[in-house]
Amino acid sequence: MLKFRPEVLPFLAASLVAAVVVLGVTRACGTSWCTASLAGGSFLVIFSIYFLYFFRDPERIPPGDPDAIVSAGEGRLASINHLTAAEFARHCQASGLKLEDLGDFISRDVTRISVFLSPLNVHVNRSPITGRSRFLGYFPGKHIFTFDEKSSEENQHNSILIENARTRCLLNQIVGPVCRRVVYWPSHDQAVDVQQGDRIGMMKFGSRLDLYFPRADIDVVIAVGAPVRAGETIIARLRRQGSP
Repeated sequence: MLKFRPEVLPFLAASLVAAVVVLGVTRACGTSWCTASLAGGSFLVIFSIYFLYFFRDPERIPPGDPDAIVSAGEGRLASINHLTAAEFARHCQASGLKLEDLGDFISRDVTRISVFLSPLNVHVNRSPITGRSRFLGYFPGKHIFTFDEKSSEENQHNSILIENARTRCLLNQIVGPVCRRVVYWPSHDQAVDVQQGDRIGMMKFGSRLDLYFPRADIDVVIAVGAPVRAGETIIARLRRQGSP
């Protein structure tokens, strides 16, 4: 059975109120009750269906492979970039992070994997790895279109650090001009244990999700443009100790 996020309820209520307004305005313009009711009812049905569709929360089954890293967002893989340690540090500072929050991660060359979520995609975010998840903060910013690389540094976002014995991941939930809110559901005050594929947050109405990994830790196994499912699609694999 398809599940829906409870966050949909205020949007359904707003659709009902708006439908009543449409009915009232249409009726005030001299139309019949039948026509006004049709206008208000159509408005309610169309927007309710869309909001239910947007806030759907289908089950996703992780691959069960200890070497696999899965996508944290659902949509299309937008880009794969390699950053030197210096570029990574500059980027983190520009986006508002305190470098000390990242420990020795900041001294590593990294691979950034970016996922673009359209307003039609499932927007529930899931943990790409099993580990200890720590909320680094919410950072206000711009609302540049998220297909623009500048959005990684300049847009409003949440930052989350997930670590385990083999690697770590900096996860940025980034909003665009349509998406106005990002949510991280676990504790904001202390680190929590998460399993790969666990629901960790949501971005509302189109956005971008950036994942940073130490470059030496992973091999990317997916191509730019590929569709991805949060919590299921393998986007990279962890290198075993001693592998090049």
